[in-house]
Amino acid sequence: MTTPASNENQCSPRSVVSDVVAIVPAAGVGKRMGAAYPKQYLTIGNKTLLEHTVHYLLDHPKVSKVVIAIGAEDEYFHSTSLADDDRVVVIIGGAERADSVLAGLNATHAEWVMVHDAARPCVRHEDIDALIEAATSHADGALLASPVRDTMKRANTEGCVDHTVCREQLWHALTPQMFRRDLLLTALQRALEQSLAVTDEASAIEFAGGTPKLVVGHADNIKVTQPEDLALAAFFLTQRS
Repeated sequence: MTTPASNENQCSPRSVVSDVVAIVPAAGVGKRMGAAYPKQYLTIGNKTLLEHTVHYLLDHPKVSKVVIAIGAEDEYFHSTSLADDDRVVVIIGGAERADSVLAGLNATHAEWVMVHDAARPCVRHEDIDALIEAATSHADGALLASPVRDTMKRANTEGCVDHTVCREQLWHALTPQMFRRDLLLTALQRALEQSLAVTDEASAIEFAGGTPKLVVGHADNIKVTQPEDLALAAFFLTQRS
């Protein structure tokens, strides 16, 4: 793996990006939604969350292809409009997010990849533009993120406040997150070999010593996790329309 740049040399010459491959891990079951089927197949209007997300990614002029990692026993994908889209590559994902992303990386040889949550249909093209600009100017890639606005508390084992955490320089990690494909591939492989907890792609780069660039994204780029999030996402999509 390429050694991450030192603090004195964090920027790399900007690449001219003609196309980016997006990887969408969609093999999860979304237990917290309490639905009868995986949350990526819940619908807003006449489209599933997965369709909203992938169609919007493909509408971006620099996203040439989307690789979707679905579960081995997925019974729903092939009934969506995505199954017949020649810009979509479908593969079998793994038990964890990192396994699905790794499978996606192995399914493409693009120079640049961005990984995006299947259940984040509200991302904006202007944020993707800013992400591409930052990722191609920084040696360790970039991710959309939102500064923490609320007072943060750390709990003790009894579920009571242990102490207040200073929110300065704390960020909510969002997606997409964008990196050179080879950099992320090697970082993920090493993290998984060491049984490290890879909760997002940036964390794999961090474990390898990298410092991905934080790019301020809009707070309406929510991830549908709880039942009430679906109505909120529907509202945001209506406003975007």
